[in-house]
Amino acid sequence: MKSSWFRLTASHLVVASMLGLLQEPGGTQASPLAKTPLSRVEAARKVVLCLGDSLTAGFGLDPSQAYPALLQTRIDRLGWSFKMINAGVSGETTAGGLRRLDWVLKQKVDVLILALGGNDALRGIPLETSQQNLNAILSRSKARYPGIQFVVAGMLIPPNWGQEYFVKFRSLFPELARQHRAQLVPFLLEGVGGKPELNFPDGIHPTAAGHEIVAENVWKVLKPLLSTLR
Repeated sequence: MKSSWFRLTASHLVVASMLGLLQEPGGTQASPLAKTPLSRVEAARKVVLCLGDSLTAGFGLDPSQAYPALLQTRIDRLGWSFKMINAGVSGETTAGGLRRLDWVLKQKVDVLILALGGNDALRGIPLETSQQNLNAILSRSKARYPGIQFVVAGMLIPPNWGQEYFVKFRSLFPELARQHRAQLVPFLLEGVGGKPELNFPDGIHPTAAGHEIVAENVWKVLKPLLSTLR
């Protein structure tokens, strides 16, 4: 991970706000759950739901280029009966994810990929608040579907809010995974963050090539889990 990823200046924050990472939920980058009736075959497939922000929604890209769709392609190639749902919304915070949790859980979910927290850090939201929201998302999901499995996507941030905030934020995700017996993707943007050729000019949102690497980061953790659920 190159150190340039951590050199996020105030100008980057302004650009992030303009380009969608800090947009309020409900923007055009959302990938809502399908409302059309499911066929019997579709209904029989286990559901893997990605609850995230613009990094999950695929900001600036066609939804087919975002990492959840790329994961679906990998699943289909193996002939496995799983359906990926992209529940990413640009600008989403942990609080926003918690608010819409009941809605996204209307359809039974077998695996929840939780990829939230980055926008909390960009806004300087207290880590205790973020942790409480993420814990609540996982706890409520487990209460709704006791057999649900979790994948927690870790995130890193630049040290704009100080070293203490930086360190605690980094440790938030491994601790969350430990508490909820979740699988952990150590850093969602591993191999992508800090590489201009894999990101849009804002330096935050991955290009289509960047999402290919993000999908691989998640797949390394998700594939063994899905294999056990087949």
